[in-house]
Amino acid sequence: MTTVVFADLVGSTSMFERLGDEAASRFVTQLIGVLSQVFEQQQGRVVKVLGDGLFVVFPNEGDALVACINIQKRLLENPIHPGGTGAPVQMQIGIDSGEVVEINGDCFGDTVNSAARLADLAGAAQILTTENVWAALLPVQRASLRSMGPMYLRGRAQASHVYRVEWQTGRDEDATMAGRSMFSVQRPVFLELVFGGKAVRLDSKSGRLSLGRAADAALSVNDPRVSRVHATLEWRGGQFVLTDASSFGTWVYLGNQSEAVVLRRTECYLVGSGQIVPGCELGDDQAPLIAFSIKN
Repeated sequence: MTTVVFADLVGSTSMFERLGDEAASRFVTQLIGVLSQVFEQQQGRVVKVLGDGLFVVFPNEGDALVACINIQKRLLENPIHPGGTGAPVQMQIGIDSGEVVEINGDCFGDTVNSAARLADLAGAAQILTTENVWAALLPVQRASLRSMGPMYLRGRAQASHVYRVEWQTGRDEDATMAGRSMFSVQRPVFLELVFGGKAVRLDSKSGRLSLGRAADAALSVNDPRVSRVHATLEWRGGQFVLTDASSFGTWVYLGNQSEAVVLRRTECYLVGSGQIVPGCELGDDQAPLIAFSIKN
């Protein structure tokens, strides 16, 4: 078994636009060199540098987790500002563990693809991982992982149980969430839902929000496939949670994933942005499409 890590720099496009290609490239090269040393101190091997990110492999899950947490803590405690100004550097990281095929020093396989997809899904200053990693960790390390439930990662036929690493100690659990900055004064985070030209918002202080065919629903969706009270959304444990209460189910598409998390009297966490389709799949005729995004 090999543990694979993808660590990507957040917001590199805007940094290149602000600093120019030469200065930004020089900065990224220096940053990647520093991060490589942190990984190597925990027995990691940098397989390749991917523009503004790193692809690293480890012999075990525990070392990989420690290295990723060390990087996030280092960037929090000693913020690095590209060009001396602007927002500090943040990384989004994905970790998975499994079989890997190595050819001439490069690594391939489903585990590699999964770690890359998790990094794409992660928010700023966030680490996402899977059941494989959770199962291999010592109990003391498992305690830092919070379940986000099953999610479909692009390219995988089956859902993966995803965990978020709560790497900051001494913080209230509601203070950490997907996509939230860890480096500046925190602004309130809210969930925005948009359907048929109408937008509704839910934040950490809001009560439970309902969507369905009922006229008095917070977001009314007039479609025969939609139940009167089809689903509810609420802020719980530092996340926005969608709970299906319908007859036909709810399809949730996270990010640009083509495979849905299908809810039937079950729930899932909403991450980043995506689409909610109550009562049917996205490709069905005139599917009632609700866009969602988590903003601050």
